[in-house]
Amino acid sequence: MIDVLDAHMHTIASGHAYSTLNEMIASGKKKNLKLIGITEHTNKMPGTCHEIYFCNFKVIPRHQDDIEIRMGAEINIINYYGNMDLSEKGFSKIDYGIASLHDICIDPGSQEENTNAIIGAMKHPKVKIIGHPDNGYYPVNYEKIVLAAKEYHVLLELNNSSLNPLGERLNSRDNMKTMLKLCQKHQTELIIDSDAHIADDVGNHKYVHELLDNLNFPEELIVNTSVDKFKKYIK
Repeated sequence: MIDVLDAHMHTIASGHAYSTLNEMIASGKKKNLKLIGITEHTNKMPGTCHEIYFCNFKVIPRHQDDIEIRMGAEINIINYYGNMDLSEKGFSKIDYGIASLHDICIDPGSQEENTNAIIGAMKHPKVKIIGHPDNGYYPVNYEKIVLAAKEYHVLLELNNSSLNPLGERLNSRDNMKTMLKLCQKHQTELIIDSDAHIADDVGNHKYVHELLDNLNFPEELIVNTSVDKFKKYIK
């Protein structure tokens, strides 16, 4: 599969990642990516940057050599209505948002509560990706999530980090398989992301590619094959 972009990664600004912005960009160039997205954690994540960080993106060149840089945020869903920890001013400054459930920011609820939390976040016009929806720590109704993603024009993420054998998310492989089958059934598009916290992992989608190959999943439902496909979501 052609894979030319990676839209979920963190620099030292997130507090628990280990490479700089320039190091992440250099890694993307080295791996011949056409677009990368930097998405620091928002304020409920311990150790992350202040919201003012997201308000000065105008100083960052968005094209460097043959690679395009997009500046987003990974935003914490903080209640079961889908409210998030970024102000509307902050939302106005980012290119796109990844809305995610993190156990340090919100306790897991019932399947219905977790599902409502994700769907509520999808309704925000700047949320374009749901981060690691495979995490079984937050059980969800995948049929509802897949249908809502299609309705609200939001990408469901295939998070490579979730499939790392050293990872701590629960039941991610089986949950991802369930989600993929439903996405194929309903023709809902997805994005593959590294969730890189160090430069070496930029563009590292190997575990997801192995899963997609094993399932013979149709690549036309994956937006990583074309920058233009991704831009239809973040325009």
